Amino acid sequence: NYHGYPKSVCTSINEVVCHGIPCSRALKDGDIINVDVTTYYNGFHGDTSATFYIGKPSKEAHHLVEVTRKCLELGIAQVHDGGRIGDIGAAIQEFAHAQHCSVVTQFVGHGIGRRFHEAPHVPHVGTRGKGERMKAGMVFTIEPMINLGGWEVEVLDDDWTTVTKDGSLSAQFEHTVAVTKTGCDILTRRSAPLKNSENYPLLFI
Repeated sequence: NYHGYPKSVCTSINEVVCHGIPCSRALKDGDIINVDVTTYYNGFHGDTSATFYIGKPSKEAHHLVEVTRKCLELGIAQVHDGGRIGDIGAAIQEFAHAQHCSVVTQFVGHGIGRRFHEAPHVPHVGTRGKGERMKAGMVFTIEPMINLGGWEVEVLDDDWTTVTKDGSLSAQFEHTVAVTKTGCDILTRRSAPLKNSENYPLLFI
């Protein structure tokens, strides 16, 4: 019930970019689905998501998902004390565009702590050397949403479900990170790699 959201997890399938509401829609072979969850523990919030394959993905879906996974890794690699927020978005944007994908600009990463959403805003596009300077102790999410087609999105009548305007596939990965003097700690790191299936492992940090 966060801001009226009716469920406790977001499930975004295929063309759904984010905030998909769990429903009776049946998953089928070749679908991709992002599962976005949050935690609240000892007064602090956490936020993470991953995209999974259902059965055997198409070449296009596999390309998109793996590009998106890499975008998150590249964004995280820019995080360190004294760096600029724009460096994160620039790294994501450069790689996504080089792989013929687009970056959703309407949604950004966000500061997180005792409140679920707070400063700073962390865009997934940007210019190197620009934006707020990162400082040790900052905690925020990086959560690139990458589309196979255009970057434009629209929100459906339920006021939550956001889809690609052109109906193309969309994928997302997200971690919560804490800036340190030497880089960052990934607070939502898994204890083991996630796997989609025996044939399509998701090589995800």
